[in-house]
Amino acid sequence: MTGVEDMSGPAGPKLIRLISFVGAGFVCAFAINKWRDYERRSFQRKNQLPQTPAMTTNEIHGAVE
Repeated sequence: MTGVEDMSGPAGPKLIRLISFVGAGFVCAFAINKWRDYERRSFQRKNQLPQTPAMTTNEIHGAVE
């Protein structure tokens, strides 16, 4: 290289490549956030205590009597 840059072509293809690159960045960021959300929900489900049905007011009064 002599330090002289080649003559650039029309701006259209370069602009399309730039927009494609930025779009790919957004898609990757979206996918990473979805994966983190999926992992967080999976971890929360795994660590939940077993749910017992709540007692109704009549059941509580029946147990007290």
